[in-house]
Amino acid sequence: MAGRKIVIDPVTRIEGHLGIEVEVAQGRVIDARSMGTLFRGFELILKGRDPRDAPHLTQRICGVCSASHGLAASYNLDNAFGVTPPDNARIIRNLVVGANYIHSHILHFYHLSALDYVRGPDTAPFIPRYKGDYRLPKDVNDACVAHYLEALKMRMLPHQMRALFAGKAPHHVGFVPGGVTQKPTVDKITGFLWRLRKVQDFINNTYVPDAMAIASAYSDYKKIGLGHKNLLAYGTFDLDSTGKNKLFKRGRYIGGKLLDVDAAKITEDVKYSWYEDKTSGKNPTEGVTEPQPHKPDAYSWVKAPRYDGLPYEVGPLARMWINGDYKQGISVIDRHITRALETQKIANALEGWLMQLKLNEPIWTECSVPESADGCGMVEAPRGALGHWVRIRNHKIENYQCVVPSTWNTSPRDDKGIRGPMEQALIDTPVADPDNPIEVLRVVRSFDPCLACAVHLIKPNGRMKKFRVV
Repeated sequence: MAGRKIVIDPVTRIEGHLGIEVEVAQGRVIDARSMGTLFRGFELILKGRDPRDAPHLTQRICGVCSASHGLAASYNLDNAFGVTPPDNARIIRNLVVGANYIHSHILHFYHLSALDYVRGPDTAPFIPRYKGDYRLPKDVNDACVAHYLEALKMRMLPHQMRALFAGKAPHHVGFVPGGVTQKPTVDKITGFLWRLRKVQDFINNTYVPDAMAIASAYSDYKKIGLGHKNLLAYGTFDLDSTGKNKLFKRGRYIGGKLLDVDAAKITEDVKYSWYEDKTSGKNPTEGVTEPQPHKPDAYSWVKAPRYDGLPYEVGPLARMWINGDYKQGISVIDRHITRALETQKIANALEGWLMQLKLNEPIWTECSVPESADGCGMVEAPRGALGHWVRIRNHKIENYQCVVPSTWNTSPRDDKGIRGPMEQALIDTPVADPDNPIEVLRVVRSFDPCLACAVHLIKPNGRMKKFRVV
């Protein structure tokens, strides 16, 4: 059945450059493509560098979730160097990344996605906008607009909380192999705590109620954006030095079952991505980034990660589901609810971790760059499962690969032609007015896509090359 093609490019109110192409017939989406249209990436930039550069350079992948890249790179090097950070370092890493989660989730709800449901005044930044079915009662809608402005100030507090223990935010300097660089002090602990208390009040009394109000008004979206219903989480926030006990467990959900995760079963396909076909199907330990910008049939700079050959959704919904904190559904609304509830859970955990810090105890375990080693760091960023892999030879980085959350969620079709998670979630989405496809964007933004993380960049021979994609 032929339908009308709708192209939204670029998708606004996300991180990075994403294009969405859907085909609509009889008022519903019958096909979809997710197109990463920005050519970036850091894997090749890291080649030949001192491995200790990785926590700092990979944070430049994204200005929102830089702390998570710093953490993944640090775990990656901890693993390669064979070093275990002391408890203070583990806790400080949790505090920094936890504060980043709070900042990111508040940002996403109020400033990136809420305007799909809340009608603001007819002035910037609330216009231009698509026409749509804005359903909130006027008093609730007006309160959400006021909270949009309040959240701008509230986001500043977790940024400051991060900086207290990481030097600055974003792109902090506090994570290194073997630990951290900032010692805990009474001033830092009290400064973190009073800011946290303000943030907790906002989360409990503003953010969560607003998310629930939208969920109630748009309850039909509990049946929209379902996708493949496969969920994956690497687990995060270590609770002890073993790395086995975490605030959020590692695991995957498929076919009604909770199963383990084996990193060896992760691969990346590139049949529909602008990369050489010979690089397809590789595990990140052997991953290669070789662009082919004029490749026939390709439509994205994002690769197609798969676990044991299947697509998996990652993010707050996956974490909360696998952790047993939420089992109400997999949909647009469930993504927003779990993001809010996760923010609440992390804010509560931060206070306990803060009290575990011990003054005048070590923050770093001495270590040095090995002549030859391989490493893997698997954590969770706000948007989902994040993995860094490194191969060190002659004390330098020989190969570095990142598989990030939005590479999973916004991936194109894989080598077997199976749609990526977001593409599949768009199927059967109702579209009332093809000239105002707000329903499509509600599905897309529920994933909180970050294309800055998901795509790659090359700097060959020390000079930038220009690629024209047509």
